[in-house]
Amino acid sequence: MALPIYAAIFLFSILYMFNRRRSCKNPILRDYPVVGMLPPVLLNLWRIHDYVTEVLKRNGGTGEFQGPWFSKMDYLVTCNSQNVQHMLLKNFDNYVKGPVFRQIFEPFGDGVVVADAEAWKYYRTHIQFFIKQRRHEAFIEQIVQNKVQACLFPMLDHVQEHGKVADLQDLFRRFSFDNICSIVAGRDPMCLSMDFPEVVIERALNECEEAVFCRHKVPMTVWKVKKWLQIGQEKTMTKACKTVDEFIYSCIASKREELRKCSKEETDKLPFDLISSLITSENCGTMADKGKGRVHNDKFLRDGAFNYLVAGRQGITSGLTWFFWLLSIHPLVEAKIVEEIKVNFPNDDRVLGMEEVKKLVYLHGALYETLRLFPPVPFERKQAIKADTLPSGHRVHPNTMIIFSLYAMGRSEEIWGKDCLEFKPERWISNKGEFVYVPSYKFIPFNAGPRTCLGKDSAMVQMKILASAILRNYRFQVMEGHVATPSHSIILLMKNGLKAKITKRESI
Repeated sequence: MALPIYAAIFLFSILYMFNRRRSCKNPILRDYPVVGMLPPVLLNLWRIHDYVTEVLKRNGGTGEFQGPWFSKMDYLVTCNSQNVQHMLLKNFDNYVKGPVFRQIFEPFGDGVVVADAEAWKYYRTHIQFFIKQRRHEAFIEQIVQNKVQACLFPMLDHVQEHGKVADLQDLFRRFSFDNICSIVAGRDPMCLSMDFPEVVIERALNECEEAVFCRHKVPMTVWKVKKWLQIGQEKTMTKACKTVDEFIYSCIASKREELRKCSKEETDKLPFDLISSLITSENCGTMADKGKGRVHNDKFLRDGAFNYLVAGRQGITSGLTWFFWLLSIHPLVEAKIVEEIKVNFPNDDRVLGMEEVKKLVYLHGALYETLRLFPPVPFERKQAIKADTLPSGHRVHPNTMIIFSLYAMGRSEEIWGKDCLEFKPERWISNKGEFVYVPSYKFIPFNAGPRTCLGKDSAMVQMKILASAILRNYRFQVMEGHVATPSHSIILLMKNGLKAKITKRESI
């Protein structure tokens, strides 16, 4: 009986010595034998974003994390704005998404979210060309205003009249999904309807996102084995991707047929959705391909549509959910926003448009303050190509995986001051009442540098139109005892939604 005990002790000693030899120079947590720094992370998984923020603060904003042996889950983690500026702007070409990222985000194909180098530039230029068109802006304004008037208001009136409790996050999710489907494919799935239908394509996208998040939490070998065996979350992802692909490819086929039958004059009058724009740009010599016609096959269109669908739907849902929750615990901020709307648009009950909401500076500041504290994408990851030294002094080796916490950056005293945890829209407004500019590498929810979110302006316009329309017509009272807990996802949503009672607001 003694031999197995001695053997175990000997093995543990060898492992411990090996672990000491592999220990990192700048650890942010205690490095345990075999399991690395994983135990405290698992113990704090229920509050992971706040925990990471605390750990980084104790370690000067940057440090190394080592996962279990052989898991390939070793990272350099940072919330240092100078490091972020270095990676995303000054030395952009050295920090890429990388092949590991593309494997984890497999459902995204070769789209703009995951692509690098020339493929990324080509995709981005095409989408940028699409977004900058005045037709696109007018199309979005029309979609949002119509959806508010025809669907959201009747829904809120119905909930209010029957004394029901509304899940605001679910309403915003449905609203955003209908809008993004219209923008990408010219189809409104009518997710925001009185009977609260379960839309198959929307559920499938949720399942894809959940599976991608799960891949972040386990070693690559684990999820690859599960994928090969088609079990658990990987089996769910496979089915979900098939559902999403069937939807997108059917949209592509119908758009190709519709455009084939139209003359140039008729095409110009069609809804300006993303798929139609990419199809019509194939041989038109757009700025995207510098005058050289290039055929966009269905796979190219599918990846573009999938990336835009995912990027465009949940960000607005997250932003508005946290915004209305913050207003519920800061009634003075809500009162100031309502007063701003009243002063700028007295006796005007229309749903405001794109140009009109530009006057709502305080509302803009409140939304930016929400995104600072609760960025829709709470973390980003990069991979170094060549060796480098970050401004913090940390050495980066080739292929080093780097995670920067957007959530922690929004709570950094070095960036925002001692009141960094306070919700203060005033920090975004100057003494002259003008909006205060903050560099993107400090205010990071829309990313920074060449990869700055292309839909930034569109997202802000949609949120301002929706928020102003709701606040001038309704009041919300979040249900007593509600705990605002972030969900475990690649998007920072509320775990249990945002339940609230709705009442009509007196005319402003």
